[in-house]
Amino acid sequence: MGRTPLRLYMSMSVDGYVTGPDDRPGQELGRGGGRLFNWLDDRMSDGINGQVYAEAASTGAVISGRRTFELANRWHGDHHDGVPIHVLTHHVDPADEPPGSAKFYTDVDACAAEAREAAGDRAVLVHGAGAAQALLAAGQLDELELHLVPVLLGDGRRLFEPTGLGHVELELVRRLEGRNATHLRYRIVHRDGQQP
Repeated sequence: MGRTPLRLYMSMSVDGYVTGPDDRPGQELGRGGGRLFNWLDDRMSDGINGQVYAEAASTGAVISGRRTFELANRWHGDHHDGVPIHVLTHHVDPADEPPGSAKFYTDVDACAAEAREAAGDRAVLVHGAGAAQALLAAGQLDELELHLVPVLLGDGRRLFEPTGLGHVELELVRRLEGRNATHLRYRIVHRDGQQP
């Protein structure tokens, strides 16, 4: 891969949900959505789940959707290790000063470019379904790291609603079996068939 990868990290149920129903402040993961994160109980282990968590925590920048950023209480300005947080939003209120290293963006391409530059030779961690969809539509999303959890939530927020993008090919580049999750990494095959 020639450019610093933008990699979505997302826990997901087998039926495609990334939260349970009614995700909101005070119930950020929705009803029953906490089940998607049981694998993080092993995040400090030497096993597969610990490895995957350590990889996410070693990324050099973060891109988040505004909704995810707010539901996460803005990570109090520090997602991990003080790396820059780039927040995609539809509107920037000049009076709203984000905490810590966070910065708001309305331009997807500018957000992606600045996150790549900030990350250097490390990957950029992407959070949020909305951010993932916007980056994918702009041709900026490079990889999906899906933590597939063996549960059917039945309702909630889906990772990919119909986007109008049509057919998108993915290439499986890694599959790891952890406790309570199968970690699947896919490379997005862009329309011209070339890797970024």
